[in-house]
Amino acid sequence: MTTKTIRAGAMLALLLGSASPLAAQSTCAGIGGDGVWIGGAEASSDLSNAGTYQEQMALVLGGGEYTALFTLSSPADLRIEAAGRGGTDPVMDLFDGAGALVATDDDSGGNGAARIETSLEPGFYCAVVRSYDNAPMTAFVRVGRSEHEPLTEGASGEEISIDDSVRPCDSETYAETLTLGVPGIASSAEVPYWRFDLPEGGALTITAENEVADPLITLFDESGSWVAENDDAIGLNSRIDLADPLPPGSYCIAVQALSDASAPITVQVGDFDATGAMQVQFESGNMAPPLDGSYPVINAGALQTRLRQDAMIDGATTWFSFDVPEYGLVVVEAIAASEGGDPHLVLFDDLGRKLTENDDTGEGLDSMVAARLNRGTYLFGVKDIASAAPVPVRLALERFVPAE
Repeated sequence: MTTKTIRAGAMLALLLGSASPLAAQSTCAGIGGDGVWIGGAEASSDLSNAGTYQEQMALVLGGGEYTALFTLSSPADLRIEAAGRGGTDPVMDLFDGAGALVATDDDSGGNGAARIETSLEPGFYCAVVRSYDNAPMTAFVRVGRSEHEPLTEGASGEEISIDDSVRPCDSETYAETLTLGVPGIASSAEVPYWRFDLPEGGALTITAENEVADPLITLFDESGSWVAENDDAIGLNSRIDLADPLPPGSYCIAVQALSDASAPITVQVGDFDATGAMQVQFESGNMAPPLDGSYPVINAGALQTRLRQDAMIDGATTWFSFDVPEYGLVVVEAIAASEGGDPHLVLFDDLGRKLTENDDTGEGLDSMVAARLNRGTYLFGVKDIASAAPVPVRLALERFVPAE
């Protein structure tokens, strides 16, 4: 029985290569639009000519997926594999350039790994990897010809493992050092990982800012285990608030740009910011702000029968309060006043209990919530989930009273 491992040099290549997204184009009928070249660039992702396999580390957001792109200039027998770390279970689908499903697999690689072995004609291909249970996952994806070294044990029974001694946090080779309280600025293509030490542990706030890049950040501990992740905490910027203190150790932040990998992203780690964490909850619409004047809330007035108001909204929730004079059915609508707007509504009572929310009602992108409300004060929040820039929205509130 032999044990094969991923070499440190190959690991460095895949970490750096995984940060270079495919230039904007339609691939696999749109399936691979957010994919990355398995070889780091198109020229090195032609497996017909590759001297050895090509591989990447896939960081899969909870409920998300990771797409590896490759081409063939001549027919070839390929082995396409995905092996998860920490007991995770990857599932893989292979599509051709026209978007047709070529093959799919869950556990043919053994130990929960996915493995597809097939003969393919020249063309463009997309290997889509996701977690079986939609949980966050770190996996290795390898594409090679049948004569190349496999990643998984497959049907041969040969034990093949990932070398867990090679981790992004283990060496400055794999990550730039970040000083607590001091921002680091670089594109995700330049610096896909930032490393920092936490000698005494502690509660932290981690931010990544540049809406042009649309950063996604994932925090790992020194063993390579997933700790937390975030995308779009405030608009398209990301933020992780860790109120529970982390243990002492070394940590790594993986940074991915979902839009422009060349745009500089400002990454900062500091002490936990309770005030900022609350504001994020208000701006995201997850929590209603207090009505004590400490946070801006627009008073729409008393809802007798019908109220209408126009507003400019963006990716951060704008809050309104209104009074209901007596029991009735209340309907709130948010109607996009320009093409491309996509408003989202959420309704709370004055104690901060969420009553209902809605994104798209009917066949359009407009939103509507309805609830039977007693006399009292209520809040609703509206944000646009399609645009970080302000867009116009028309708000309408109606109250219907029971027939006597």
